[in-house]
This record gives sequence, C-alpha cells and structure tokens, in this order.
Amino acid sequence: MGAIMSGMFLHGGVRPYGGTFLVFADYMRPAIRVAALMKLPVIYVFTHDSVAVGEDGPTHQPVEHLAALRAIPHLTVIRPADATETAQAWRTAIATNDHPVALILSRQKLPILDAKTTGCELSRGAYILSDCPGKPQIILIATGAEVHITLAAQQQLADQGIAARVVNMPSWELFEAQSPAYRSRILPKSVKHRIAIEAGISMGWEQYIGDSGKMIGIDHFGASAPGGMVLEKFGFTPQAIVESALQMLKKA
Repeated sequence: MGAIMSGMFLHGGVRPYGGTFLVFADYMRPAIRVAALMKLPVIYVFTHDSVAVGEDGPTHQPVEHLAALRAIPHLTVIRPADATETAQAWRTAIATNDHPVALILSRQKLPILDAKTTGCELSRGAYILSDCPGKPQIILIATGAEVHITLAAQQQLADQGIAARVVNMPSWELFEAQSPAYRSRILPKSVKHRIAIEAGISMGWEQYIGDSGKMIGIDHFGASAPGGMVLEKFGFTPQAIVESALQMLKKA
C-alpha cells in the first residue's frame, strides 16, 4: 500500500492517503522511508494504536511502532487525543506539502476534551492542556488516549494539594519545530519533576522528562485480554500516575 501511495502522488492529480492497523507499519516501513527521503506529502492513517486493541493479543498490539516511526527523518507523526484533535491533525497533514505525515489513532472510544482548549494548538506539537495555579510542582506529559487518564490524575493530585500541569504532546516533530521560547514555556527547565504517559516503549522520552523524570510506558509485549483490562494491568490508570507522582515528589 505504501509504495502504491507514493506512486500515485508521483503520477500526479491526487493526494493519496491510506489506512491500516499501526502494527502493520512494520510491513510499510521501506515505502514510508522512501516517501520521507523523497519528501512526498502522502498521508498514513494508522489505527488500533496500543495494547488497548485487547483480545487480538500481542501480535496485533503495537508497542515499539510509535518510536520506530518517530525515528524516520522527515516524517511527522501525530497522535491526537480526541475527535477534535483528529480533525486538526488531518488539517495539518493536508497543509503539509514537503514530507509525509502519519496519523496515529486509537481503537477505543474517547471522550471529547474541552473544545475551548483542545485541538487549537495541535499544530504546535505540544501545548498546556490543563494548568495549575502558580508554578507547577510536576508536569504530566501525555499523548493520544492517555491524555484522558492524565487529566483525571491531575485532579486527584490537586485534591491532595499538589500542583500539576498537563501537557498534551501529539507530535514531537511539530513541537521541535517551535521556537526555543515556546518550548521553554511549555516545559520550563525549572520544573524537574516530569512524568510522560504513553502506551508505547519509553525510548526517546528522556529528551522531555530529563534525568529526574519517569516514563509510564510499555517496554515489553502486550497481553491477550479486554483492552481496558490490559491497560489497567500495565499501569495506565489515574491512580498509577498519582502514585508515581507522589513517589517522585517524596524523593525530592
């Protein structure tokens, strides 16, 4: 499919896109890499983006695939958190004319975030989705479906008197294209306590969480069970995020 899409663009007259499960990006990697090398603005739509796939089991549950796609130069990877951000991600992809874009979408149903904040800054790659009064004690960084449980964790921390900022980071590549001043405003160096939450391998996240941070991810294969059960087993719950934050702050 990937090679056909590139061929269609080179022929002219169409703006090709295609969709499949994220786990099958492995089979498309050579074509995606060549499209990035040739700076072809094709669009890849990958769904079923995590172990939340559920009963299909580890063979169909992507864990290393986000990192593998992010490793390809000149490929923009976007993992939106809800339907509003998905529409913004599509708009961003359509407006990209000099390299390919991969949209990473979930399988499970997700609630719609506050329309006043979500989506409007997706093109920046990362933005403050929910802030706290004053300087944050800890920054919680999340992508995709994990944004929702991170917001719930922020509220639980607030109930305990802990100020947490939630940063939604749908795209590393778009964030890195922003000015140093913008990136510093979103992730100030003065806040060392950071937790990244993403249902994928932790490789690469050290650039955003630093030496004092922690990654809640999956550095192993998944398991065959209902998607919600798998996520809970691997620690993707508000409670697990809160416990990690409390442990981090306690050590400070």
